[in-house]
Amino acid sequence: MRIVLLGAPGSGKGTQAKKLVEKYGIPQISTGDLLREAVAARTPLGMRAKEAMEAGQLVTDEIVLGIIRERLSAPDAGKGFILDGFPRNIPQAEALDQMLTGLGMPVQAAILIDVDFDVLMQRLTGRRTCASCGAVYNIFTHPPQLDERCDKCGGELRHRADDREETIANRLRGYTAQTAPLTEYFRRQEKLFTVDGVSDVEDVFDAIDSIVAAVEQEPAPVVEAKPKPEAKPEPKPAGRAPSAGMEPGE
Repeated sequence: MRIVLLGAPGSGKGTQAKKLVEKYGIPQISTGDLLREAVAARTPLGMRAKEAMEAGQLVTDEIVLGIIRERLSAPDAGKGFILDGFPRNIPQAEALDQMLTGLGMPVQAAILIDVDFDVLMQRLTGRRTCASCGAVYNIFTHPPQLDERCDKCGGELRHRADDREETIANRLRGYTAQTAPLTEYFRRQEKLFTVDGVSDVEDVFDAIDSIVAAVEQEPAPVVEAKPKPEAKPEPKPAGRAPSAGMEPGE
């Protein structure tokens, strides 16, 4: 099973990826996590990424693809993988396709978790995180019993800076401009599947699981090798016969 998870911030990609990992035992490949691990391990690609980030530059697609390639060489990726957070645009998707095809590991399905933007705004702006234990609440859909206090440890609940309405609106606009066109890219390849992300978490997972089961049952494409044309003997060059003691061509 080799899938790409698509969806806007707050659509639940991370939650669903973890559930797929638990059921199928294949790795969730998050480029953000990979970059942090590569930098911490001081790998050659990690050091190149660190240099770019310290210079205030974006990490190039070449570096990201190299890190993904290294991750796919690990034994646990032999049965498949879940790509989360990459590709983010068409050029990245094209480069990824080229790399994976070369490895004999092409993407089998791109699954879009579709959530209305109004719902996404409510999910993200309503999120509160416990400063002590990290528990997450939502004042609209999963509020704490006591205002601004964690039910588990009593810690203070905080509203993260990147969960402010203006910040979220910018993130969603960026998603629309760059990442959303990927749906058409994968649709043309007949690899796009869409699930309703507004449903209950378990219902969303059941829908994704059904897609995975159907894709896994599809037979792998058979590529017929074309016979090579028989090599024709090259004509001998005209000229005088070789003299004694010499091989032809000397």
